[in-house]
Amino acid sequence: MQRIVCTMTAALCLAAGAALYCWADKAAEKPSKPARPADCVYVPTPHDVTAKMLELAGVKKTDLVYDPGCGDGRIVITAAKKYGCKGIGFEINPDLVREARQNAKKRQVDHLVEIKQEDIFTLDYSKASVVAMYLLPGMITKLLPRLEQLKPGARIVAHDYFIAGVKADKVVTLTSNEDNVKHTIYSYTVPLKKE
Repeated sequence: MQRIVCTMTAALCLAAGAALYCWADKAAEKPSKPARPADCVYVPTPHDVTAKMLELAGVKKTDLVYDPGCGDGRIVITAAKKYGCKGIGFEINPDLVREARQNAKKRQVDHLVEIKQEDIFTLDYSKASVVAMYLLPGMITKLLPRLEQLKPGARIVAHDYFIAGVKADKVVTLTSNEDNVKHTIYSYTVPLKKE
């Protein structure tokens, strides 16, 4: 009888420990208050523009796509869904981090997509093979030293705003079916061609 009680007690302790571990793990995932305010308001890239950006970047299954300032996560989610590649979205706004994670789960690509609450100006970009971004000109200029960490052959696509002082490989303009507005996409290959 004593042996049964000890076995049951041990099992309960293991279960409680596992539950506590899972709870702590989930708590660590919860977005926290940002260390500083966001640099701009969130404006989503239309889905057809997102698709064109990824096409222009020549995304493949073997790529790792970074999206600094990912908002609702649509760029990395679309890349994972369409090409089967991995993607990491970086966002400072905890509400958008939460929404992007939910969107990845809803689109069933949460095994390929990671959404991190990070300051995009402090990241190491060297592991990315594609960087897709929709950022204001001043933000892009501030990010440039980080983008120059990318390995040769890595691709960068920028929506509506170009990288100042860098020659684009291609410039594509399209009118989105979603908002009926003309959008411009700039594509670059590392090493960047300074003008």
